[in-house]
Amino acid sequence: MIEADFYHWSTWLLLVAAAGAGFVDSVAGGGGLIQVPSLFALYPNASPATLLGTNKLASIGGTLIAAKRYLKSVKLPYFIIIPAILAAFLGSFAGAAVVRNVSLDVFRALLPLILLALLIYTVMQPALGAAHVPPSSSNRKIGQALLMGGGIGFYDGFFGPGTGSFLLIGFVRLFGFDFLHASAATKLVNATTNLAAIILFASFGHVDWFLGFAMMLLNILGSIVGSGYALRYGNGFVRKIFIGVVGALIVKTSLDAYKYFDPLM
Repeated sequence: MIEADFYHWSTWLLLVAAAGAGFVDSVAGGGGLIQVPSLFALYPNASPATLLGTNKLASIGGTLIAAKRYLKSVKLPYFIIIPAILAAFLGSFAGAAVVRNVSLDVFRALLPLILLALLIYTVMQPALGAAHVPPSSSNRKIGQALLMGGGIGFYDGFFGPGTGSFLLIGFVRLFGFDFLHASAATKLVNATTNLAAIILFASFGHVDWFLGFAMMLLNILGSIVGSGYALRYGNGFVRKIFIGVVGALIVKTSLDAYKYFDPLM
């Protein structure tokens, strides 16, 4: 387990990081950029699985609160959302089940390039996600929702970084959502994949419940503030945060890939 000392400044720094992660994640995803490195930096001797499981527990509260706040102000086409949620839950379990038997080297190498392509694609199309024009119900769109939810859910259980960004741009590109509605939809699917991960980690004892719930409270606070800003300032604000998050992900995943492969050279 994680030995958290709530009388030490480092634990309070972690709680502040959880609040910042909740803010960022509620707007455009990517809260793990803040929360996960903070956990690993402050508890370097703890089991990585326990740190990741605790991170998922801390995140799910803020994700659900953000989703609830969004849904009070935006309407989503549930013929798309529900299949994506169900497929993402199953996909996340499947990804987590096979990750121990598969090398992640290719993902580490390719992820920065994939994110860079996503960033260039978004920046070069200013009209992308500017208007909310969801499709009418059709078997084709339901099939796309199942494939997107299952595929990205599998990726989240298997590897993880950038999941929120991939979901958000998927809702924009495939289903005609604007960035605000896509962010709301992403929260619902992300909560599902987080739940699947929590169940899996908890079944092996890899969740520090006390620290996780403490972080969750601060994550929820940040999420309330972040979703409030998104609803107040709208689509343009979410787009800017999304571009910033993807840019930060590119830097982080590039450094991760370099650190991993450099000793092997």
